Amino acid sequence: MRRTLLTSMLFALSAAALAQTAQMSQEAPTAQVASLSSNGPVVADYRSSYPNDAEGRIAKEARHELLMLPYYSLFDDLEYSVQGRTVTLSGAVTSEHAVTKSDAENAVKRIEGVDKVINNIKVLPPSPFDQQVREKVYRAISNTGSLSRYFWQAAPSIHIIVEGQRVTLKGFVNSEGDKNLATIAANGVSDVFQVTNELRVVK
Repeated sequence: MRRTLLTSMLFALSAAALAQTAQMSQEAPTAQVASLSSNGPVVADYRSSYPNDAEGRIAKEARHELLMLPYYSLFDDLEYSVQGRTVTLSGAVTSEHAVTKSDAENAVKRIEGVDKVINNIKVLPPSPFDQQVREKVYRAISNTGSLSRYFWQAAPSIHIIVEGQRVTLKGFVNSEGDKNLATIAANGVSDVFQVTNELRVVK
């Protein structure tokens, strides 16, 4: 009986140890996946605050390199995240600016300390309807209230991404009121099927 009791206790201790190990192994990746990111499209007048370390330096340089790309426009969305020595690029570019996808990868690869670049940038399919929607939505937003100030920079604060006549607004504005005005303006454009507002309010 004593042997049975000891065996049961050993099994219970082993099971507890295994459960603790499993829990630790599940929690460990959470700490590893933490990364620095652009938190939206790279724009001229919004600067993320990065730590003063190797990852922070890479993030700052990645932002600078993407802003300097010659064909990066308000109709494109370039985003990045940095984890260790790996930079992941994401977002979408118009077919007209398809070269921006490879330009972005090549520019980031040259940054000192970067070992790997994962390029998840999507090239949007060519569409004359989408191009018309881009231009109409831009005019509608820039002519609404004081929203035109968000387009003064070379890389504007508001980016207009269109695919299949569905509009996604990305970037940064100074107030909830401006965010709502941008939605109203975009929804008022003919030929727009849907508007998704992912603008972030930064005061």
